Amino acid sequence: MIQIKQCLVMVFMLMCTVSFAQMDAHKMIEKAADEIEAKVIEYRHHFHKYPELSNREFKTSDKIVEVLKSIGYAPDQGMAHTGVVAVLDSGMPGPTIGLRADIDGLPVKERNSLPYRSEETSTYLGNDVGVMHACGHDTHVSMLLGVAHVLMDMKADLIGKVVFVFQPAEEGAPKGEEGGASLMVKEGLISKYGIEVMFGQHISSRADVGQISYKLGGMMAAADRFEIKVKGVQAHGSRPWSGVDPIVTSAQIIMGLQTIVSRQTDLTKEAAVITVGKIDGGVRNNIIPEECTMIGTIRTLDVGMQDIIHERIRQTATNIAAAQGATVEVTIDKNTPITFNNLELTRKMIPSLYNAAGEDNVRVIPAITGAEDFSYYGEVIPALYYFVGGKDPNDNGAHPHHSPDFIVQDAGMKTGVKALLHLTLDYMEQSQMK
Repeated sequence: MIQIKQCLVMVFMLMCTVSFAQMDAHKMIEKAADEIEAKVIEYRHHFHKYPELSNREFKTSDKIVEVLKSIGYAPDQGMAHTGVVAVLDSGMPGPTIGLRADIDGLPVKERNSLPYRSEETSTYLGNDVGVMHACGHDTHVSMLLGVAHVLMDMKADLIGKVVFVFQPAEEGAPKGEEGGASLMVKEGLISKYGIEVMFGQHISSRADVGQISYKLGGMMAAADRFEIKVKGVQAHGSRPWSGVDPIVTSAQIIMGLQTIVSRQTDLTKEAAVITVGKIDGGVRNNIIPEECTMIGTIRTLDVGMQDIIHERIRQTATNIAAAQGATVEVTIDKNTPITFNNLELTRKMIPSLYNAAGEDNVRVIPAITGAEDFSYYGEVIPALYYFVGGKDPNDNGAHPHHSPDFIVQDAGMKTGVKALLHLTLDYMEQSQMK
């Protein structure tokens, strides 16, 4: 009986020690986030003012390297063209944790009155364009640099390693090039640095500053590109019966595609979208052309549904075309996989998100049909991705991402810094308890 009581006392003391340690870590993170905030905002204004397009982030990459070196890191530069990777090695055995930020801008001309707005221009698909951080990647870089500052100061108290991944081309590599997360994985990011888990975050112009949102499992959709080329028989526009009209056939195929989601897919399982975004056929008003081509996107949140929808697109296009006397060529390219939050990891790290924002400010959201190439990391190792609020709570007319009026608040970044710090420190602590 005495031994049992002694054991219970030891367990109670251990629980108290862990509890006090967690309280101390929480206070430390709050203090560190307050102290680094001005520096994070300074970084954000710089990166926002000087954005660069995907696979062309040369000055952005150089600036990241400059900052990391000033903190005490020895960054590797050049993975996936312009990527930057830095490692914090505590010298103690423990997990290797990856933290990722994307660094590229978009071909959008900024239209707001921010004092640090972008005036940059570039060329995209042969056109002169403005360049803007219209999706908040400037904040992602800045938050991760802030975390790199704080963790370097804490190095003596850490275990394992932290790998800071500044990834280019999340918005997609230029035509004919590889890039982004898929290229980083292909070039050996995970194996080279021994990363066993990856955390990533995205600022949101639609969620209030201080909020965090996530979803278990499929968080963001797979994005696949399809092209349907309809081949008919060219004829005079006044005599359609003497040919096979690929434009009318294409119109019927477009309508048929919409029934795949609404009538042939179990939408109680997950959402799905099929959109035709471009149609091209014909040269003048009185000629029925020989060919017509449709290009579109497929968004799915379940791998099984993805395969079914791909097959149904082929069947629908082929059979409708055959009924009109036409033929089709259907090409479907799998571009970006489903961004999947590992179930075990996500459940384990939810308390970390609560600690960062307060439980009342952490929300579970429906899946998003937008896509994110963070998904490539989740195909290799357990990964968790979430959103951080960047909207002024008093602003009821926030503009969407990828628009020229897009704005997120500097104040939203502190929550992101805290979230990455809590996730990192808590994962290290949990690894000791296995």
